[in-house]
Amino acid sequence: MTKRLLLTTVLMLSMVFGFSQTKEELQAQKAEKQAEADAAQAEANALQAQIDALPGWRVGAFGTIGGSLSNFNNWYAQGAPNNSSGNIGITFNGYANLIQEKFFWRNALTANLNWVKLDDKDTDLDDDDFNPTTDVFNISSLYGRNLSKKLAVSALMEYRTTLLDNFNDPGYLDVGVGFTWLPIENLIVEVHPLNYNFVFADNDTVFESSLGAKIVADYTRQIGAVNFKSNLSAFQSYESGDLSNWTWTNSFGYTLWKMIGVGFDFGLRSNKQEALNYALATFDGMGDAPDFDNVDNDLQTYWTIGLSYKF
Repeated sequence: MTKRLLLTTVLMLSMVFGFSQTKEELQAQKAEKQAEADAAQAEANALQAQIDALPGWRVGAFGTIGGSLSNFNNWYAQGAPNNSSGNIGITFNGYANLIQEKFFWRNALTANLNWVKLDDKDTDLDDDDFNPTTDVFNISSLYGRNLSKKLAVSALMEYRTTLLDNFNDPGYLDVGVGFTWLPIENLIVEVHPLNYNFVFADNDTVFESSLGAKIVADYTRQIGAVNFKSNLSAFQSYESGDLSNWTWTNSFGYTLWKMIGVGFDFGLRSNKQEALNYALATFDGMGDAPDFDNVDNDLQTYWTIGLSYKF
Protein backbone atom coordinates (compact mmCIF):
# COMPACT_ATOMS: atom_id res chain seq x y z
CA MET A 1 0.00 0.00 0.00
CA THR A 2 2.86 2.36 0.89
CA LYS A 3 4.67 1.55 -2.35
CA ARG A 4 1.51 2.17 -4.34
CA LEU A 5 0.93 5.52 -2.61
CA LEU A 6 4.54 6.51 -3.18
CA LEU A 7 4.31 5.58 -6.86
CA THR A 8 1.11 7.56 -7.29
CA THR A 9 2.65 10.61 -5.62
CA VAL A 10 5.74 10.45 -7.83
CA LEU A 11 3.55 10.10 -10.92
CA MET A 12 1.43 13.12 -9.99
CA LEU A 13 4.50 15.25 -9.24
CA SER A 14 5.96 14.25 -12.61
CA MET A 15 2.78 15.27 -14.38
CA VAL A 16 2.68 18.62 -12.58
CA PHE A 17 6.35 19.26 -13.30
CA GLY A 18 5.88 18.32 -16.94
CA PHE A 19 2.84 20.59 -17.28
CA SER A 20 4.69 23.48 -15.66
CA GLN A 21 7.63 22.97 -17.92
CA THR A 22 5.36 22.88 -20.99
CA LYS A 23 3.55 26.05 -19.85
CA GLU A 24 6.83 27.89 -19.33
CA GLU A 25 8.03 26.81 -22.76
CA LEU A 26 4.79 28.03 -24.36
CA GLN A 27 5.02 31.36 -22.54
CA ALA A 28 8.61 31.77 -23.72
CA GLN A 29 7.57 31.02 -27.30
CA LYS A 30 4.70 33.48 -27.01
CA ALA A 31 7.02 36.21 -25.69
CA GLU A 32 9.41 35.58 -28.59
CA LYS A 33 6.66 35.78 -31.17
CA GLN A 34 5.21 38.89 -29.53
CA ALA A 35 8.59 40.59 -29.68
CA GLU A 36 8.82 39.72 -33.39
CA ALA A 37 5.30 41.09 -33.96
CA ASP A 38 6.08 44.32 -32.08
CA ALA A 39 9.21 44.81 -34.15
CA ALA A 40 7.28 44.18 -37.38
CA GLN A 41 4.55 46.62 -36.29
CA ALA A 42 7.16 49.27 -35.49
CA GLU A 43 8.66 48.84 -38.96
CA ALA A 44 5.18 49.07 -40.53
CA ASN A 45 4.42 52.25 -38.56
CA ALA A 46 7.72 53.78 -39.69
CA LEU A 47 6.93 52.95 -43.32
CA GLN A 48 3.44 54.42 -42.95
CA ALA A 49 4.93 57.62 -41.53
CA GLN A 50 7.17 57.88 -44.59
CA ILE A 51 4.16 57.33 -46.86
CA ASP A 52 2.16 60.00 -45.02
CA ALA A 53 5.03 62.46 -45.42
CA LEU A 54 5.09 62.08 -49.21
CA PRO A 55 3.49 64.87 -51.28
CA GLY A 56 0.02 64.19 -52.61
CA TRP A 57 -3.62 63.90 -51.64
CA ARG A 58 -4.89 62.78 -48.26
CA VAL A 59 -8.59 61.82 -48.28
CA GLY A 60 -10.71 60.48 -45.44
CA ALA A 61 -14.13 60.52 -43.79
CA PHE A 62 -15.94 59.29 -40.68
CA GLY A 63 -19.23 60.00 -38.98
CA THR A 64 -22.05 58.89 -36.70
CA ILE A 65 -25.52 57.48 -37.23
CA GLY A 66 -27.86 57.57 -34.25
CA GLY A 67 -31.54 56.80 -34.01
CA SER A 68 -34.45 55.18 -32.22
CA LEU A 69 -38.06 54.25 -33.09
CA SER A 70 -40.89 53.41 -30.70
CA ASN A 71 -44.60 52.63 -30.80
CA PHE A 72 -47.13 52.58 -27.93
CA ASN A 73 -50.71 51.27 -27.91
CA ASN A 74 -53.00 51.73 -24.91
CA TRP A 75 -50.07 52.58 -22.64
CA TYR A 76 -52.25 54.44 -20.16
CA ALA A 77 -49.51 55.41 -17.72
CA GLN A 78 -48.33 58.16 -20.06
CA GLY A 79 -50.08 61.28 -21.32
CA ALA A 80 -50.41 60.01 -24.92
CA PRO A 81 -51.18 56.27 -24.59
CA ASN A 82 -51.23 55.72 -28.37
CA ASN A 83 -48.23 57.20 -30.14
CA SER A 84 -45.28 56.51 -32.37
CA SER A 85 -42.03 58.43 -32.08
CA GLY A 86 -38.63 58.47 -33.69
CA ASN A 87 -35.26 60.16 -33.65
CA ILE A 88 -32.69 59.92 -36.45
CA GLY A 89 -29.32 61.68 -36.51
CA ILE A 90 -26.47 61.66 -39.02
CA THR A 91 -23.07 63.36 -38.86
CA PHE A 92 -20.38 63.41 -41.55
CA ASN A 93 -16.78 64.62 -41.41
CA GLY A 94 -14.75 64.48 -44.61
CA TYR A 95 -11.52 65.99 -45.84
CA ALA A 96 -9.44 66.13 -49.02
CA ASN A 97 -6.01 67.69 -48.53
CA LEU A 98 -3.32 68.25 -51.14
CA ILE A 99 0.08 68.55 -49.47
CA GLN A 100 3.07 69.65 -51.53
CA GLU A 101 6.55 70.85 -50.63
CA LYS A 102 5.85 74.54 -51.32
CA PHE A 103 2.08 74.78 -50.81
CA PHE A 104 -1.01 73.07 -49.45
CA TRP A 105 -4.72 73.02 -50.23
CA ARG A 106 -6.96 71.73 -47.43
CA ASN A 107 -10.68 71.10 -47.93
CA ALA A 108 -13.17 69.96 -45.29
CA LEU A 109 -16.90 69.27 -45.06
CA THR A 110 -18.89 68.81 -41.85
CA ALA A 111 -22.60 68.08 -41.57
CA ASN A 112 -24.83 67.21 -38.61
CA LEU A 113 -28.49 66.49 -39.40
CA ASN A 114 -31.19 65.29 -37.03
CA TRP A 115 -34.93 64.54 -37.40
CA VAL A 116 -37.54 63.80 -34.72
CA LYS A 117 -41.24 62.99 -34.72
CA LEU A 118 -43.99 62.39 -32.15
CA ASP A 119 -47.31 61.22 -33.58
CA ASP A 120 -50.21 61.15 -31.12
CA LYS A 121 -52.62 58.71 -32.78
CA ASP A 122 -55.58 60.05 -30.76
CA THR A 123 -55.53 63.45 -32.44
CA ASP A 124 -55.30 64.73 -36.00
CA LEU A 125 -53.97 68.13 -34.92
CA ASP A 126 -50.34 67.13 -34.37
CA ASP A 127 -47.63 66.61 -36.98
CA ASP A 128 -46.83 62.95 -37.74
CA ASP A 129 -43.81 63.70 -39.96
CA PHE A 130 -40.12 63.63 -39.14
CA ASN A 131 -39.10 67.27 -38.58
CA PRO A 132 -35.54 68.61 -38.64
CA THR A 133 -33.96 69.70 -35.36
CA THR A 134 -30.16 69.76 -35.46
CA ASP A 135 -29.11 71.21 -38.81
CA VAL A 136 -25.43 72.06 -39.34
CA PHE A 137 -23.52 72.33 -42.61
CA ASN A 138 -19.98 73.69 -43.00
CA ILE A 139 -17.58 73.58 -45.94
CA SER A 140 -14.15 75.21 -46.02
CA SER A 141 -11.17 75.54 -48.34
CA LEU A 142 -7.73 76.76 -47.23
CA TYR A 143 -4.83 77.48 -49.59
CA GLY A 144 -1.37 78.29 -48.29
CA ARG A 145 2.16 78.97 -49.54
CA ASN A 146 4.80 77.77 -47.12
CA LEU A 147 7.18 80.33 -45.59
CA SER A 148 8.69 77.63 -43.37
CA LYS A 149 7.77 74.18 -42.11
CA LYS A 150 5.38 75.65 -39.54
CA LEU A 151 4.24 78.95 -41.07
CA ALA A 152 2.47 79.83 -44.32
CA VAL A 153 0.71 82.78 -45.91
CA SER A 154 -2.85 81.64 -46.62
CA ALA A 155 -6.31 82.41 -47.96
CA LEU A 156 -9.53 80.94 -46.58
CA MET A 157 -13.08 80.43 -47.84
CA GLU A 158 -15.63 79.07 -45.37
CA TYR A 159 -19.41 78.71 -45.83
CA ARG A 160 -21.87 77.82 -43.06
CA THR A 161 -25.64 77.36 -43.25
CA THR A 162 -28.47 74.90 -42.66
CA LEU A 163 -29.67 72.33 -45.21
CA LEU A 164 -32.99 70.94 -43.95
CA ASP A 165 -34.70 74.16 -42.93
CA ASN A 166 -34.11 77.83 -43.86
CA PHE A 167 -31.31 77.10 -46.30
CA ASN A 168 -29.01 80.12 -46.62
CA ASP A 169 -31.26 82.07 -44.23
CA PRO A 170 -28.96 82.81 -42.60
CA GLY A 171 -25.88 81.74 -44.50
CA TYR A 172 -22.35 82.90 -43.73
CA LEU A 173 -19.48 83.17 -46.19
CA ASP A 174 -16.05 84.11 -44.86
CA VAL A 175 -13.34 85.13 -47.31
CA GLY A 176 -10.01 86.29 -45.93
CA VAL A 177 -6.22 86.28 -46.08
CA GLY A 178 -3.59 85.98 -43.40
CA PHE A 179 -1.35 83.29 -41.99
CA THR A 180 -1.56 79.62 -41.09
CA TRP A 181 0.48 78.14 -38.26
CA LEU A 182 1.17 74.41 -37.83
CA PRO A 183 2.63 74.12 -34.31
CA ILE A 184 2.32 70.32 -34.11
CA GLU A 185 1.27 67.54 -36.46
CA ASN A 186 -2.48 67.49 -37.25
CA LEU A 187 -3.12 70.89 -35.60
CA ILE A 188 -3.83 73.82 -37.93
CA VAL A 189 -4.29 77.36 -36.63
CA GLU A 190 -5.47 80.02 -39.09
CA VAL A 191 -5.28 83.74 -38.29
CA HIS A 192 -6.73 85.99 -41.01
CA PRO A 193 -6.87 89.62 -39.86
CA LEU A 194 -8.30 90.72 -43.21
CA ASN A 195 -11.59 88.82 -43.55
CA TYR A 196 -15.03 89.79 -44.80
CA ASN A 197 -18.03 88.01 -43.32
CA PHE A 198 -20.83 87.94 -45.91
CA VAL A 199 -24.21 87.24 -44.28
CA PHE A 200 -27.18 86.12 -46.38
CA ALA A 201 -30.64 86.41 -44.78
CA ASP A 202 -34.15 87.63 -45.47
CA ASN A 203 -34.16 89.77 -42.32
CA ASP A 204 -31.57 92.38 -43.26
CA THR A 205 -32.48 94.53 -40.25
CA VAL A 206 -30.81 91.96 -37.96
CA PHE A 207 -28.21 90.24 -40.10
CA GLU A 208 -25.42 92.40 -41.45
CA SER A 209 -22.15 91.69 -43.24
CA SER A 210 -18.94 93.20 -41.88
CA LEU A 211 -15.16 93.27 -42.01
CA GLY A 212 -13.24 91.57 -39.24
CA ALA A 213 -10.70 88.94 -38.18
CA LYS A 214 -11.12 85.20 -38.70
CA ILE A 215 -9.52 82.64 -36.39
CA VAL A 216 -9.81 78.89 -37.02
CA ALA A 217 -8.22 76.02 -35.08
CA ASP A 218 -8.65 72.46 -36.38
CA TYR A 219 -7.28 69.20 -34.98
CA THR A 220 -8.06 66.02 -36.92
CA ARG A 221 -6.37 62.75 -36.09
CA GLN A 222 -6.66 58.96 -36.07
CA ILE A 223 -5.01 56.95 -33.29
CA GLY A 224 -5.55 53.25 -33.80
CA ALA A 225 -9.28 52.60 -33.67
CA VAL A 226 -10.10 56.17 -32.58
CA ASN A 227 -10.98 58.99 -35.01
CA PHE A 228 -11.58 62.49 -33.75
CA LYS A 229 -11.95 66.01 -35.06
CA SER A 230 -12.22 69.28 -33.17
CA ASN A 231 -12.84 72.57 -34.99
CA LEU A 232 -13.18 76.08 -33.59
CA SER A 233 -14.23 78.81 -36.05
CA ALA A 234 -14.52 82.38 -34.76
CA PHE A 235 -15.20 85.74 -36.42
CA GLN A 236 -14.53 89.01 -34.63
CA SER A 237 -16.20 91.95 -36.35
CA TYR A 238 -14.32 95.26 -36.47
CA GLU A 239 -17.66 97.10 -36.69
CA SER A 240 -19.52 95.74 -33.64
CA GLY A 241 -19.33 92.86 -31.19
CA ASP A 242 -22.99 92.16 -31.98
CA LEU A 243 -21.89 90.93 -35.41
CA SER A 244 -19.24 88.54 -34.04
CA ASN A 245 -19.81 84.79 -33.71
CA TRP A 246 -18.05 81.51 -32.97
CA THR A 247 -18.76 77.79 -33.43
CA TRP A 248 -16.95 74.83 -31.83
CA THR A 249 -17.73 71.31 -33.12
CA ASN A 250 -16.28 67.97 -31.98
CA SER A 251 -16.61 64.45 -33.39
CA PHE A 252 -15.33 61.18 -31.94
CA GLY A 253 -15.52 57.70 -33.44
CA TYR A 254 -14.28 54.39 -32.02
CA THR A 255 -14.12 51.44 -34.41
CA LEU A 256 -15.28 48.17 -32.87
CA TRP A 257 -15.52 45.89 -35.91
CA LYS A 258 -14.27 46.59 -39.42
CA MET A 259 -15.72 50.04 -40.27
CA ILE A 260 -18.44 50.04 -37.59
CA GLY A 261 -18.15 51.46 -34.09
CA VAL A 262 -19.63 54.00 -31.71
CA GLY A 263 -19.54 57.77 -32.15
CA PHE A 264 -20.25 60.92 -30.22
CA ASP A 265 -20.64 64.47 -31.54
CA PHE A 266 -21.26 67.74 -29.75
CA GLY A 267 -21.17 71.39 -30.70
CA LEU A 268 -21.32 74.85 -29.12
CA ARG A 269 -22.15 78.17 -30.78
CA SER A 270 -22.62 81.81 -29.88
CA ASN A 271 -24.27 84.15 -32.42
CA LYS A 272 -26.12 87.25 -31.24
CA GLN A 273 -27.66 87.94 -34.65
CA GLU A 274 -29.31 84.49 -34.64
CA ALA A 275 -30.49 84.98 -31.05
CA LEU A 276 -32.13 88.32 -31.92
CA ASN A 277 -33.71 86.95 -35.08
CA TYR A 278 -35.29 84.10 -33.09
CA ALA A 279 -36.44 86.46 -30.33
CA LEU A 280 -38.18 88.72 -32.86
CA ALA A 281 -39.83 85.75 -34.59
CA THR A 282 -41.29 84.54 -31.27
CA PHE A 283 -42.08 87.98 -29.76
CA ASP A 284 -45.68 88.08 -28.45
CA GLY A 285 -45.94 91.90 -28.30
CA MET A 286 -45.76 92.02 -24.51
CA GLY A 287 -43.07 94.27 -23.04
CA ASP A 288 -40.14 95.79 -24.87
CA ALA A 289 -39.35 94.55 -28.34
CA PRO A 290 -36.09 92.52 -28.50
CA ASP A 291 -32.98 94.28 -29.77
CA PHE A 292 -29.23 93.81 -29.54
CA ASP A 293 -29.14 95.57 -26.15
CA ASN A 294 -31.68 93.37 -24.32
CA VAL A 295 -31.69 90.02 -26.15
CA ASP A 296 -30.49 86.93 -24.26
CA ASN A 297 -27.68 85.45 -26.32
CA ASP A 298 -27.83 81.99 -24.75
CA LEU A 299 -25.19 79.41 -25.62
CA GLN A 300 -26.34 77.11 -28.45
CA THR A 301 -25.53 73.40 -28.01
CA TYR A 302 -26.19 70.02 -29.60
CA TRP A 303 -24.99 66.43 -29.21
CA THR A 304 -25.49 63.12 -31.03
CA ILE A 305 -24.50 59.59 -29.99
CA GLY A 306 -24.91 56.36 -31.94
CA LEU A 307 -23.23 53.97 -34.34
CA SER A 308 -20.20 55.35 -36.16
CA TYR A 309 -18.77 54.54 -39.56
CA LYS A 310 -15.40 55.11 -41.19
CA PHE A 311 -14.27 55.13 -44.81
